[in-house]
Amino acid sequence: MTSLPLALRDSSTMLRRNLLHARRYPSLTLNLLLTPVMLLLLFVFVFGDTMSAGIGGGTPDRSAYVAYIVPGLLLMTIGSTVIGTAVSVSNDMAEGIIARFRTMAIHRPSVLVGHVVGSVVQSVASVVLVGTVGVAIGFRPHDATVLEWLAAFGLVALFALALTWIAVGMGLVSPNAEAASNNAMPLILLPLLSSAFVPLDALPGWFRPVAEYQPFTPAIETLRGLLLGEGIGHNGWLAVAWCLGLTALGYFWSTSTFNGDAK
Repeated sequence: MTSLPLALRDSSTMLRRNLLHARRYPSLTLNLLLTPVMLLLLFVFVFGDTMSAGIGGGTPDRSAYVAYIVPGLLLMTIGSTVIGTAVSVSNDMAEGIIARFRTMAIHRPSVLVGHVVGSVVQSVASVVLVGTVGVAIGFRPHDATVLEWLAAFGLVALFALALTWIAVGMGLVSPNAEAASNNAMPLILLPLLSSAFVPLDALPGWFRPVAEYQPFTPAIETLRGLLLGEGIGHNGWLAVAWCLGLTALGYFWSTSTFNGDAK
């Protein structure tokens, strides 16, 4: 068998393995998924009037705040979901299954590819679930065109791919599942320091650069603009650049670590 069919066969096998693990042990994914859902419900129903009044110049408008906050929570969902990927990769390394795979006649990169593709599928599914909750509580992206919907889906998939490769690298360098979970925690904390909950203009001057110069803010602003039918300005290019840069960084980090451990 030539290299390409071998790679496709082994990668699909590893993908099925990871999806079966996710189906048989859903508690980790569900626990991580609860974080963005609970934040969504908390900020809409508990803080919604206060937050919307602060953003809207003193007039409470919970429906407007729902429209503002949901795109940020959708991308936060990706950051939360890929923590499970870091834990899964670390478990595979610690339990010795990776060492066994290395003794078998399989395409070596397929082990990582299975984790990555499986995580992207789970991330997109998680985004759909959180988005459904958002629609149930009043989110209405009715101004988005078909092209904007396709662009939004592409951004979600690309962002999930970027964060997944970073999470895989974190899992490979972590000695155990607990360390992997802790190392990947910035992927869920960064959205809290972005424009997910309040606009950049409403942040203190000393804090604004922290929120502005990080990957979540341009991605959130782009997704918000696409779903609400608003302009995205330069945020679209910044979001794509961040995604491509993080994907390349995570890929080379993960593959070099994985291949280095094999020596």
